[in-house]
Order: sequence, then C-alpha cells, then structure tokens
Amino acid sequence: MSKYFLAIFLFIGQFCIAQENQTIFEKNGETKTATYHETIDFYRQLSRKYPSISILEFGETDSGFPLHLVLFQKEGKFIQEDHPSKSLITILINNGIHPGEPDGVDASMMLIRDLANGKLNFSGIKDLLVGVIPIYNIGGSLNRNSTSRVNQNGPEEYGFRGNARNFDLNRDFIKADTKNTIAFAEIFHFLNPDIFIDNHVSNGADYQYILTHLFTQHNKLGGISGNFLEQTMRPWIENDLKKKNFPITPYVNVFNRVPDNGFQQFFDSPRYSTGYTTLFNTLGLMVETHMLKPYEQRVWGTYELMVSALHFGIKFKEKIHSIREQKLDLVKNKDYPIQWEIDTTMHRLISFNGYEGNVVQSEITGLDRLQYDRSKPFTKPIKYYDQFIPSKTVKIPLAYIVPKSEWKVLERLKMNQIVMETLQRDTVIQAELYIIEDYKTYDSPYEGHYPHYNTTVKTEKKNIDFSKGDFIITTDQKGIRYLLETLEPEAKDSFFNWNFFDPILQQKEGFSPYVFEDLAIEILEKDPELRERFNQKKLEDPNFSNNSYLQLEFIYNQSKYRESSYLKYPIYRVTD
Repeated sequence: MSKYFLAIFLFIGQFCIAQENQTIFEKNGETKTATYHETIDFYRQLSRKYPSISILEFGETDSGFPLHLVLFQKEGKFIQEDHPSKSLITILINNGIHPGEPDGVDASMMLIRDLANGKLNFSGIKDLLVGVIPIYNIGGSLNRNSTSRVNQNGPEEYGFRGNARNFDLNRDFIKADTKNTIAFAEIFHFLNPDIFIDNHVSNGADYQYILTHLFTQHNKLGGISGNFLEQTMRPWIENDLKKKNFPITPYVNVFNRVPDNGFQQFFDSPRYSTGYTTLFNTLGLMVETHMLKPYEQRVWGTYELMVSALHFGIKFKEKIHSIREQKLDLVKNKDYPIQWEIDTTMHRLISFNGYEGNVVQSEITGLDRLQYDRSKPFTKPIKYYDQFIPSKTVKIPLAYIVPKSEWKVLERLKMNQIVMETLQRDTVIQAELYIIEDYKTYDSPYEGHYPHYNTTVKTEKKNIDFSKGDFIITTDQKGIRYLLETLEPEAKDSFFNWNFFDPILQQKEGFSPYVFEDLAIEILEKDPELRERFNQKKLEDPNFSNNSYLQLEFIYNQSKYRESSYLKYPIYRVTD
C-alpha cells in the first residue's frame, strides 16, 4: 500500500472514530441536546471502548429508572466497596436537576469523552477521579418540550423542571420526598467528593456574561474550608476562565432591574444541592449559564468551567485533602449558627460587564417596563454583598435522642450515614426538650408542603423516660452539621419546618365547656397565680373578655388536663 493511500485510510479511520464519538449536540450543529436514552447510550458506548470509564447504577428514581454514575479514572481502578478516592482528588458533577437547563448534560458528555480519548491530557490526570450524574431528573428529562423555558435561547427541545412527580429536586435535599434524592445521597456518600459541581441555567437580568457562578456561601461553610473556597478556589477558577476568554461573575441575584447598583449573594440553605453537600465539608459550586446567550456558547462555557475545576482540584489536591480530613471545630456547648442574615455593612467591589437599561411604556399594559439596550454595554465597579453573619445560634449538645417511633426522621438520618446506637433497655435520662413557642406557616403549598418559618422554642430540662430501641446519636461525628441543620427546629430547613412533626401542633383531646366550667372554678381557686393572670388578661384583651370559650381554653391550657404531647418537640438533647 502506498503512503498516499495509507494516509487516506488513516484519515478516514480517524474521521469515523471522531464521528462515532460525537454527541447529539455536536452532530446537530450545536443546537440540540441529547435525550435521556441517547445520553445513557453514549456513555455506555464510551465505557465499552475505554477502560478508564465505568458506569454504576444506584437505586431507583421516581421515574422508575435507576440513577447512573459515570466514573472516569485514567487507570480505570474502581472497586465499589473500597474505591481509591482517598488517594485521588474526587469531583462529582451533577446534570439535569432541571432538565430544561441541559447545558451540563452535553458539556459533561464531551468532557468525559475528551478525558478518555486523551484530548484532555494534563499533568496529574492520573490523580483525578471524576464522577458524572448524566441526568439527575430523569422523569423531567423524558417530559420533553420546546415551550416551558419561555425566555431561553435554545436548545430546540429540552426537558421539564418538575420530576416524574412534579417535584423540584433542587429543593428536596433535606426533606427527601423523592426516590431521586435517596439515590443521590447514596452516590454522594459512596463517592465522598472533594468538589461538587451542579450545572444550571439562569435568568433574571441581562448582562454580557455567558457564565455566572454560585459558590456555596463561604461563611456558612466556615473555618478553613470556607476561607479556602473564598480566598483560593473562587479567585483561581475565575482567573483561569478569564485566560480562556470566558469571564465569569457571581450569580446575578436580581430580578427586573439593571444590577448596576449592586446585589447580594444567593444563600444556598441545605434544601439546595450545594447547601446540602456543604454539610459534609465538600467544596460546592453551582454553575449558572445565562439563558439569553446562544446554546452553543453556554455549553462550551460550562465545559471550560469544568475543565478549570479539574485543573484546580489536581493543583490543590493535597491542600484540599488536608482541609477535609481535619476534624470540624464543632464541639459540645459551642455556638452553632442555624440562621443567617446578610451583613449590609460589608461588601466588595467587582468589575461588572452589563447593559444599560431604559424604562419604557409597555405596548400591552401601558405601564412602565424595563428594556435592556445591548448597544450600550458598560463595565463598572459595583457592590457585591457576600458576607453573612449568624442571626440565631444554638449550643451544640453532646447527643440527640430520637424515639424509634420517628421512623421518617430515622430513615433520612440513616440515608446520610449518621452513626447512631439503640438504647439496650428502658432508661431515664436527663435531657433538654423543646416546646414550640411560636411559628408561622406559608399560605400556599411549596414542594408538597406548607413549610413553617419564624419558629421559636423554649427549653426545659427534665428526667425523661426512654424506651429500649430508641436511638441515641452523638454529635461527635462526620454528619454533625447535618444533625444540627435538621434536628434543631429553629433552623431554616429543619425537619420541623418541613412539617415532619405537624401532629404535635394539633391537640388530640379537648373539653366540653358545660362540663369543664365547674372544674375551671376549682382550678382557679387552687392556683392564685393563674387566677391573677386570668383576670389580668380579661382586663387587657376585650376579645378575650367577651369570649367564654377562649377564657375556658386559657384555664384548660394552663392545667394538668392539657395533653403533654401538645407542642412538645419529640427530639431530645443530651447536654451532660
């Protein structure tokens, strides 16, 4: 065979291989995104071809399909029971939590392929373990359309935000109402990632950037981890992307205004993906591409951001491992913040690339509307508020005691690998208990719940009878922050605020006024202090003084006849 024909043969062979490994996105002029089945088939083909790629299945999602985890490691060493992540920098990438935002789906397919075929080949790659969840919200991905993302510039078709049961999965990481979340927790704790990336698309304002980032709130992450994320990780990735001509800015947390007078960081509480992963000391990053930019730009921007994150992980592997291995500085009786607020006295100036806006008259409503003018770009320093301070704290207990009857809570604790022991016999323990003092409840349903907020409690310390089989859970463990965020009722995303304990908010027994009247007289006669408060309330509250039932109810609720379980929070704190 002549050198001429050999060259043609090799060229055709390489072209066929390239075509075989192309994604749906690449094959269709970078305007389409792969379906769920096309995505999984693509990874299966890669895994058959490259020993560096493995595919694992976890659990079952609400759609009936398992959740897949695609793994890349240069040397192909994967042992499910004892995988080699301790010697590697482990990065978990989540895609399609909102399938109408599929940029990461297509970008991750190209990323894993390019890692496997050597196109991405850099120093230290053998120390890298990359896990990709191809599509997290499978049910939403199967529900394809081209209209539900009314403001979005491509792709031609995409999935729907709600999952198979219409849950927004990026509000479910604490309450775990879906099988998707249960499967994700299994993946997360199996892989124990050093860095977590969740790929999204957003709008709210118009500006020049293709990419924005939402690093987990660094004050909330806290300690050396929070400092490292804020002072090293974020600036390094920002600078690396700038070198590649993909400038990035913090997630533009504004709506219906030009963000030229500044904005504050979005606070990712534990209901969100990065807020949840932070509880286990993982460095979290949410990617938010700008939905008004062309689809191909958004996909390639996501691709380059993930490449930068891989380089960062390799470069700082030893430092990241050292930070994550250090025991959390959370000990008994130390204050732990369970609520936060923005520090309005502190900000930093960021150079922001935006567009001027005009207020014009709407042709539909006749009222004012905002109109961005892309012919008038600007670059100016603006104030960015990303410092949060605790607004409420609790003392960390030595342990919690969870009765065996609270099986919904126990299921979620076990799902998150919380270490617990059962009491071996009935026993009396001095413990703190909470009485729910006040709370507010949303008027409208939110993700299958009517959540509570502004919850306040009062504390009592008593000797309490516990039963054999109840669970005692020490806080001296890896999941300490998960425990505090879920079991402290005043925490924003506590199990209480997510309605896990609503039965205690309703009295199961009551009184009949015509019978209780005579007993109420006896109660007041025996309790002068109660009688004084009762009379004072009649003087101060006209509504109370004119309502006989309210008066009897007041006496009933101060008496021994009111049921003890009413408003008594059934999780207990051991402090001694």
